[in-house]
Amino acid sequence: MSELVDKVALRDTVQKYLSEAEESLKKPVVDNQDLRDEIKALLKEKDAVLVAHYYTEDAIQELAEETGGVIADSLEMARFGAEHPAKTLVVAGVKFMGETSKILSPEKTVLMPTLEATCSLDIGCPEEEFSKFCDEHPDRTVVVYANTSAAVKARADWVVTSAIALDVVQHLSDQGEKIIWAPDQHLGRYVQSQTGADVLLWDGACIVHEEFKAKGIHDLKAIYPDAAVLVHPESPESVVEIADVVGSTSQLLKASKELPNQTFIVATDRGIFYKMKQASPEKRFVEAPTAGSGATCRSCAHCPWMALNSLELLRNALRDGTGEIFVDEQVRVKGLIPLQRMLDFKASS
Repeated sequence: MSELVDKVALRDTVQKYLSEAEESLKKPVVDNQDLRDEIKALLKEKDAVLVAHYYTEDAIQELAEETGGVIADSLEMARFGAEHPAKTLVVAGVKFMGETSKILSPEKTVLMPTLEATCSLDIGCPEEEFSKFCDEHPDRTVVVYANTSAAVKARADWVVTSAIALDVVQHLSDQGEKIIWAPDQHLGRYVQSQTGADVLLWDGACIVHEEFKAKGIHDLKAIYPDAAVLVHPESPESVVEIADVVGSTSQLLKASKELPNQTFIVATDRGIFYKMKQASPEKRFVEAPTAGSGATCRSCAHCPWMALNSLELLRNALRDGTGEIFVDEQVRVKGLIPLQRMLDFKASS
């Protein structure tokens, strides 16, 4: 097949997964105190700790805080789990996060509320196609975003998060290395523009961040002229260009606390509002518009796969041992190399 047909096929695959996620979202949400109490008891009984991503629902984030777990980005989730003495990690997020935790903590049981929770970046970067792409450019260092499968990580030289991507690529560029970047083209293009590195981009995108529109943000700025615009670099270039702060989830959260503005227009998944409002209850946080005025969006500023996580499914995973993550040992050992390389780089920088 031609490269164009390949990309069309990948996008069709993402749309298929998205449609399935939308069907699952029609199920009723279960959230009550009895259920929370049951989960707390099961966490103690199973010697388990809950690690939740910023984009999960408020109830799950609250439960993580109340039980000694953590709310964090994907890397910090995995690192927290590796350092915590619990024998079982319950990862509320999407599948690649569970896989990353298993790579760093092979001796622990890693459970997820649902294995159906995936990521458009992960889906859109299949291991076989990506490996072939890398083989066609053997002179380039392979840098992959954390939002990838264990198999893709195993093919990479480096794994990065959005918080450390600029530093790693700048370091590699300073050494004269040329880069293959995957899978998010918007983040890759942002990294390229900031570092001047020679970067070859994989054609992937996050269905949440790709829908933010510059015009919609300009319209909001007319209503809130003193608002600061916070943008995740997975967003399109036109959105990044009008941001006051561009950064990872943790960096945007930090900016919302430290900047003097009382209003913020936020172009990332609205799940982060829980921690932003908690940290700065006196401030106003406004969702950046998606898909343009009057359009029907696919994500509406919230990842449909993150939304598949629920208290009921979390309880079931703990009670029944469902949603366990397994990573082939050969893949795990290979995937640990670029992950450890990033951890060591961050520790020394």
